[in-house]
Amino acid sequence: MKNGRLIVFTIILVALATACKFFFGPNLSWSGFSPVIAIALFSGFVIRQKDISFLLPLIALLLSDAAIQLLYEKGAFPYPGFYSGQLKNYIILLSATVIGWLLKGRSTVSIATGAVAAPTVFFLLSNFSVWLSQEVLYPKTFGGLMQSYANGLPFYRNALIATVVFLPLILITYNYLIKSKPVLALAKA
Repeated sequence: MKNGRLIVFTIILVALATACKFFFGPNLSWSGFSPVIAIALFSGFVIRQKDISFLLPLIALLLSDAAIQLLYEKGAFPYPGFYSGQLKNYIILLSATVIGWLLKGRSTVSIATGAVAAPTVFFLLSNFSVWLSQEVLYPKTFGGLMQSYANGLPFYRNALIATVVFLPLILITYNYLIKSKPVLALAKA
């Protein structure tokens, strides 16, 4: 029964990630509002096997990107789900899972700290990666790096808000499905 509930939970997370990409992604002022960082952080908090903890965020991200790609190919979405530099973003996203390991999410303070730290680390690493890339031509100077960070601030704001919103919802949903208690706490798998 527990495995069936975990599958349902995973499907809910994939559907949530896909819906957010579909509804918020095309609007630049909402771009980055997605549960994927919260999912990765949650995985680090809850899944005890470190190698397995990477699977949930990767599954949610890959399947939601595949759904967006299908919509794009059908002309129902303005940009593809698969793009260059995607592997770097997947790897950077997993930093949130590592933050979950480190904080363990055993208290409200550690959960809140993770909700702020994970999108912040993602912002810092991803915009540094953009600055380094040859695809976006920022000058390879301190000023160019700062411009990359400045241009990423709207995405950071949305990722931070999304993580603060979605992490409690994910925790409550997980607790309800797995432990039959809709509480904002960690229920160990």
